[in-house]
Amino acid sequence: MFNPEINSKCLGNLLRVDVSRLGGRFLEVSVVINNSSIILKPSLSSKCGFTIKKDHLGNAVIYASIQNCFAQNVDDKAFTTKLGLRLQSDNVVEDEFYLVEETCYYSSWASREIICKPNYMEVSVKKAAPTDYNLPAYPYSDPRKAAEQPMDAGLRITTVVFFTPEERVMQVDEAQRNGYGISSTPTRLVLRSPNPSRETYTKDVAGVPMTVLSTSIIFEKTKLTTQLYAGAACPQAQGGVYFTETSIRWFLPRRIDPLIYSKHFRLLEVNMGVDGRKLEATEMSARNYSLTLDDLYVIVEIPIGAAGCQIKSHAQDGQYFTSYMIELMLELLWTEDDTNEDTRYKVFLPVETPLQLQPPQVIDATVPKEMMFKALIGPVGFDVMLKNISSPSEVLSLADCIARGFKVFDQMSPNGCSKVYIVEVPFTDRVVGQRKEMGVTIYNLHLTFGFLVLPKHAPFTATAYLRAKLEDIAPPSVSGSCDDKNFYVLVKYGTKGFNFQTIMGKRVLTGSLAQQYGLMGNDTHFSLIVPFSAADAMVEAVESSSIKSRLDVTLRYPKTNKNIQDFSLACNFVTKLIECFPNGTITAMAITLESVPSLNPRRLTLRNPACGPTYSNDQYAYFVFTANSCGTTRKFLPNMMLYENEISITDELELRKLAQSKEPEFDLKVFCYYDINTNQAMGFNTRPRRSEPYDARGEMQVEMRVALDDSYSVFHRVEDDPITKYLQQPLYFEVELMGSYNPKVSIELAYCWATLEEDKMSLLDGTSSCANSRDPHPVIFHSVLPKGRVNDPSNVKRFEVPMFAFAEDKDNLNRQVFVHCEVVICDVRNPVDAACNVQCSDQDNTMKGMLSYMLISLSSNVQ
Repeated sequence: MFNPEINSKCLGNLLRVDVSRLGGRFLEVSVVINNSSIILKPSLSSKCGFTIKKDHLGNAVIYASIQNCFAQNVDDKAFTTKLGLRLQSDNVVEDEFYLVEETCYYSSWASREIICKPNYMEVSVKKAAPTDYNLPAYPYSDPRKAAEQPMDAGLRITTVVFFTPEERVMQVDEAQRNGYGISSTPTRLVLRSPNPSRETYTKDVAGVPMTVLSTSIIFEKTKLTTQLYAGAACPQAQGGVYFTETSIRWFLPRRIDPLIYSKHFRLLEVNMGVDGRKLEATEMSARNYSLTLDDLYVIVEIPIGAAGCQIKSHAQDGQYFTSYMIELMLELLWTEDDTNEDTRYKVFLPVETPLQLQPPQVIDATVPKEMMFKALIGPVGFDVMLKNISSPSEVLSLADCIARGFKVFDQMSPNGCSKVYIVEVPFTDRVVGQRKEMGVTIYNLHLTFGFLVLPKHAPFTATAYLRAKLEDIAPPSVSGSCDDKNFYVLVKYGTKGFNFQTIMGKRVLTGSLAQQYGLMGNDTHFSLIVPFSAADAMVEAVESSSIKSRLDVTLRYPKTNKNIQDFSLACNFVTKLIECFPNGTITAMAITLESVPSLNPRRLTLRNPACGPTYSNDQYAYFVFTANSCGTTRKFLPNMMLYENEISITDELELRKLAQSKEPEFDLKVFCYYDINTNQAMGFNTRPRRSEPYDARGEMQVEMRVALDDSYSVFHRVEDDPITKYLQQPLYFEVELMGSYNPKVSIELAYCWATLEEDKMSLLDGTSSCANSRDPHPVIFHSVLPKGRVNDPSNVKRFEVPMFAFAEDKDNLNRQVFVHCEVVICDVRNPVDAACNVQCSDQDNTMKGMLSYMLISLSSNVQ
């Protein structure tokens, strides 16, 4: 059971407490005084200045006069009230109890303040102090003149004289037993009368019936008697209220004769409010409220159903009726010329309109292209619930509707007083009828909505007849096939006018990606050729001689993100993942699997952790090693020898990451079988030499430097190390083969990486000579032109890297970072070695190499 929402607020001479979300629980209100609780029953509430109102939606509102019987009064300026709220429910053994304590500060007292509530009338009159007293020069007919006589502190209230209008005398204790609240504070007299009571009478004031309370309070002390007049007049229930079909009008007499004795008075203020809160002119205008005055009346007019009201629902004979309820408030301030006394008059008037037949309206908001009927049913009150939806063939509960793919929900109306139900039904559901006419499909839907009015569960219904036309269309579609190397994808546009996206794997098919996949097409379709090793394909399984790869293609509406078609194509592609060469060289390729998405191929090693991949990227790692290295073991078998190794993650940090992700452990076994005692015949022939050998002696010096900017004209000096950079600042590296002027020799970057230590073997992160398009901060390779000090561009390589920090070193950004590169010296005339024949699919210029090469490790550190 959820907790109630409790809010309290001081509203001038009243305290308001709102209790919502009762959820069917019974609310008992009490006052807390001296650590004990006194339950506020109706008779005590009217006697002591409390009004408790509960609505049909399970909410409660408590009003308390700040001068209530139990308030702690400090100098008639600060008033503290403590309330206890007890919630009881049949489903909960223990009651819930909440304490509400609020202090209201109020010092702008008028000479007389009157509050008219449905269950009581209250008048608070100022008592004159001795310094205020002036001996009257002549007798007054106004009984309130007694208030001008000074009140001795020793005087006590003994008698109450009621004018009904006949005089009726009661001792104060008798009056209190009869339900009257009478109290005296240091500066004020408070009199409260239950409504109705026997000592009040009805008087017609300008055509409005009003209940009048007129009293004289007798104060006595030894041989001293004085009296103080206290009276009130309040409109009777619905008094002065008139209804039209569209509005509520309330007439309150401008001059309330039982309260005004002078011939002339001045109306100083007129304020209107709802639920005890005064409204500003801008808010009244926004709600279309009207407050006007004429010679006789203060007139309030509000539209039926305007903001601030509540709708109470009724069901009679299967039809829906409503009444509108609102608690209006008027606050007047006037002064009388003869006495110069001011009166603040605050009246609360709960208004409920007569029942009106209000059958819910059904609005067809269907958009045929969305293939969905959409109906708005309402408005209805918040005390109405939708129980079921029926068609001519079946009755569905709301749970059945949701299971069938219907969408059923409600939303608040703009005025905040009612709600509207929204029901969406797919064209494909069996309750929807359809027929074809001249290339058009007509959809029909006949539904009856069954409602209940709470809490009595009184039923009523509303019926909807919906119709939609839709031109026959063919949605976009995708199909495909495979050969031994590629996926072939065919996408048909369908009916013209379809706007859709094509998703390849997890990426939207852009123009550049489509060109990469060999886009071809016409007005009806387009086709793509996707290699099985493409980044958008997922490897499902790996076998000794084949790879099972899958390509997912999705067609999607961009506006709604709804999928038109999900297509998957999985095929087996024959490929050699492991090759065993006669000279003992072994090559192996480890490929990222869909089941291990967080695997970083760059972190894979052979049994010897020092043996990492020769080349790697986000998809695979390629290893080249010999049968007598990297922890390879051998086993003698009959007529053959078996060499074994394995590829796995050996880094402890990476292993912990994989363990936390609960992904399966990656382990690739490498086997090579060699025949024993087998003779092989070899043939050879000679051919002319293709080129003259490059013959030279001496050392080849390669240098790596960091430039100040991308012009590569000025470089950091060696004595500047370490170089200080901020994160994401670019670093411009240049690698140059020094002292070489031979255009037949080129320099290639085989692999570059960074470490936290100067030891280049502490491999942490790196890149190949090809930029990774999926890296959020990719390496940028700059072209080199024969300009200035560069005579031969083939002897120089330039690249740019944004400054970075390692994840495992994120808390210490002041440490140094060392950058290393493996460099290949190549003969451009004979590019037969893989290291000199690098090709990047996303680069225009191709880097090629030579037969013989040497590896040189270079380092430069930055901070």
